[in-house]
Amino acid sequence: MRNIGYKMCGVHYDEARARVPARPRESADMARKRLKRRRSSSSALPPELAQARRFGKARSAQSTALLEDYVELIDDLLGSAGEARPTDIARRLGVSHATAIKAIARLKREGVATARPYRGVFLTQSGQALAARVRARHRLVVAVLVALGVPREAAEADAEGIEHHVSETTLRAFAKYLQTKS
Repeated sequence: MRNIGYKMCGVHYDEARARVPARPRESADMARKRLKRRRSSSSALPPELAQARRFGKARSAQSTALLEDYVELIDDLLGSAGEARPTDIARRLGVSHATAIKAIARLKREGVATARPYRGVFLTQSGQALAARVRARHRLVVAVLVALGVPREAAEADAEGIEHHVSETTLRAFAKYLQTKS
């Protein structure tokens, strides 16, 4: 009677196992060296609390970036067209109408915007103050990038991402750099 083993990819298990070379066992000395390398490479990491704070800051910036982009755009639309309709907001941000409506609802919950049915979106006083801060930060980041030699259009595009993740300390350093440059 023939021994029928398991098949792997159409080949009996025993035959497949014979094709794969056995893995050499490492000696105790090799294991110690591997652990030593692992310990030395982990020392390059920042302390856990410092790293957690950095990642927490990045997550917080990502959640407020959306809010800030909407507030800045609403303020721009109110200034240029006199109204900020959800349809216009959606088109300019490249999102669906439903996404814009959800974001506007969040702005209302945060207390930075008001909206009435069949009317546009308006900013509260705190929304207007936030828009002014965001716009000033955006202009400062663009100015620094242009001063470094980045073409204006690329600087505008890059500033859209950078402006939300820059600390106040860095913004002060940017302003100081621009003052000494001129």
